[in-house]
Amino acid sequence: MKAYVFPGQGAQFSGMGEELYDNSDVAKEMFNKANEILGFDITKIMFEGTAEELKETKVTQPAIFLHSTILAACLGESFQPAMVAGHSLGELSALVANGTLKFEDGLKLVSKRALAMQAACEAEPSTMAAIIGLEDAVVEEVCQKVDGVVVAANYNCPGQLVISGAVPAVERACELLTEAGARRALMLPVGGAFHSPLMEPAREELAAAIEETTFSTPTCPVYQNVTASAVSDPNEIKKNLMAQLTAPVKWTQTMRAMIGDGASEVIEVGPGKVLQGLFKKVDRQFPCSSAELG
Repeated sequence: MKAYVFPGQGAQFSGMGEELYDNSDVAKEMFNKANEILGFDITKIMFEGTAEELKETKVTQPAIFLHSTILAACLGESFQPAMVAGHSLGELSALVANGTLKFEDGLKLVSKRALAMQAACEAEPSTMAAIIGLEDAVVEEVCQKVDGVVVAANYNCPGQLVISGAVPAVERACELLTEAGARRALMLPVGGAFHSPLMEPAREELAAAIEETTFSTPTCPVYQNVTASAVSDPNEIKKNLMAQLTAPVKWTQTMRAMIGDGASEVIEVGPGKVLQGLFKKVDRQFPCSSAELG
């Protein structure tokens, strides 16, 4: 059974999607539609933009979503997922790929999500840090002892957990986690505390947009960040997606669930190979590859 997974923020690069645009009429049409929906020429920034331009929140999230969903559409009949999942932002790509969301609706939600998250970041100084080399339970326990907002945010793979919260609380947690034996406690160059309670204003704004969007029965289950389990009911998918911005990304648990439920290989759809690397941390022998046009 083929599992298709979709990357999140951080995988962007200059030139992303250009090959798809040049070689596929389907891709060209989808990119042109995206420019119309967003109200600016995102394709030009994706194909020619600098790293700085691509890092702008209003660009980054739609750019990764577009690269992933358009690549999936270009795979044609070879795209036959038995299950899908996406890391954070990638969950919206996965929901378009398995037919839960229309492409246009998915893009509108991604754009809304990016702008709402940016506004939440600007409202309060906040950050994230990667903790390497500790058990998840130890990281969770230390975070609970720190004054202020700091929580486990991204369970990326065994021994790698990202924490998120207010700047002083994250800095204090890093000190305590280093004392507790973390190999590294590395502050990340991000604009805010994603997947923490500080994203509540963004969650509310996005939830209102999700509420107004049509969710259809998918062609295969999605393993959602909030539950790390297979979901096929449109109403449940909608509810879990609404909770995603303030809840942790249970990616370690998702990978184990997909393998446990019979995935025989994983194919990453979109820029980069980050998710393949994380699967290898769960099972070194597990077959992983990138989606490619025939």
